[in-house]
Amino acid sequence: MDEPGPSGTEPWGSAVGLRDALRAGDVSAREAVGFYLDRIESRNGLLGAFLTVTSERAHDAAAAADSRHARLSRSGRPDELGALHGMPTAFKDLTDVAGVPTTHGSAALDARPAPVDSPIVGLLRGAGVVSLGKTQVPEFGLTAYSENRIGPPSRNPYGPALSSGGSSGGSAAAVAAGLVPFAPASDGGGSVRIPAAACGIVGLKVGRGLIPEGQSTGDAARLVVAGPLARSAEDAALLLDAMVAGGLPAVGDHGDGDRRRPGHEHRARHAGTYADAVVREPRRLRVAVSLASPWDARYEVRPEPDALEALRRAAEALAAAGHLVVEHDVRFDNRYPDAFTTAWTAGVGTARVRPEREPLLTPLTRSFRRRAQQRSHAKLEDALAFLRQFERDMAAQLADWDVLLSPALAQTPRPVGWFSGPEWRATADDDYRRQCEFAPWSSWVNVAGLPAVVATTHWTATGLPMGVQAVGHAGSEATLLCLARLLHVAAPGG
Repeated sequence: MDEPGPSGTEPWGSAVGLRDALRAGDVSAREAVGFYLDRIESRNGLLGAFLTVTSERAHDAAAAADSRHARLSRSGRPDELGALHGMPTAFKDLTDVAGVPTTHGSAALDARPAPVDSPIVGLLRGAGVVSLGKTQVPEFGLTAYSENRIGPPSRNPYGPALSSGGSSGGSAAAVAAGLVPFAPASDGGGSVRIPAAACGIVGLKVGRGLIPEGQSTGDAARLVVAGPLARSAEDAALLLDAMVAGGLPAVGDHGDGDRRRPGHEHRARHAGTYADAVVREPRRLRVAVSLASPWDARYEVRPEPDALEALRRAAEALAAAGHLVVEHDVRFDNRYPDAFTTAWTAGVGTARVRPEREPLLTPLTRSFRRRAQQRSHAKLEDALAFLRQFERDMAAQLADWDVLLSPALAQTPRPVGWFSGPEWRATADDDYRRQCEFAPWSSWVNVAGLPAVVATTHWTATGLPMGVQAVGHAGSEATLLCLARLLHVAAPGG
């Protein structure tokens, strides 16, 4: 990459623009794939966004897509093309893509080619996407930064010395730098929203049950869900439509949100699309603004001035658009940090790592794994019971509000290596504390099973993105995308 930040704009302008050009035949799938593979070749060396680039497979898939387009066009059936016909994308390396190794970001595993596609990959292939490869992740997706022992760290397009966040850091960096038009990701404690905020793009964590897919084993607390990463709310809506295989749940309401009981699963019927909904104005919303975090009782959560400025700008924009915006005191039980950490680290304790390979784990993973294995089953069950009650408590607290607004991150993007801090001999607890202080508003949303979107509202004097997180009720993904469309500010000159 010649300079920080996205260098140049795609000829089609956006993912939506590329979708239209591909369907119209103005651009071939081979041309689109070649364009992005050239970008990856020239820029990934600095960014470290991709762990594996599957060029040959991508070219073959693009050729097949072009043949299908020609065949359906000749027969007068272009409407039978997939919703994302010929669209290039990439999958984070926690997700199985048939025939491509899945590393889980770990040197302790034997990375063998996956025998079959994961459900989300199969779904998006059916919609017509072409995978360009696998993107960088932290080991087992555990951290808010995408650094591991099997490849270069994923770096921030707006400052290559800085982290792109985690765990979907490689995907977010690839989207922000224009190496792919958009990308699916997964989020168990902030893994869509943290890197989206760090890289200045839109990231949506959907509510529990909307997309029946997670990339985590041992997820007893049901934390992990999927979501889109894109450079605009419109592009995110386009990808989300394919991820949910058809559009808005009929039981949801684009304008009002859905106040169903916590944990209620979304139904399979659909009405309309997110792409249609994102360009409509929502009704007047009740927006609560809060800096409270469940980590306040454990760590020093001190939002930097740029985080507060991002929040201020978002609140002013929403008020100017006619929404009711009020500061609100959200209360969090001080038992949350222990309970969440217990549930978050449970899966790594059961990961299939041969004893002789355990020294290859990162220090943080080894520590979390040891503690998880020493923890009693009763303690895990107690933590899960608390988190279920926490979910109910949060639903009650937020019942009078449509949206809860907070900063997306408490600090500007951190330097590569800053969290693990080998220069100051950081312990696993030091590393974890820094992550919680960096992103103190993310994890509770996964516990509550609610949807949340991140959008950039402020660019610092040094050209770094800072944004906000908007949390909604179950079924309010369309409303959140509308708010992201209102709030998101692209990079100056980008």
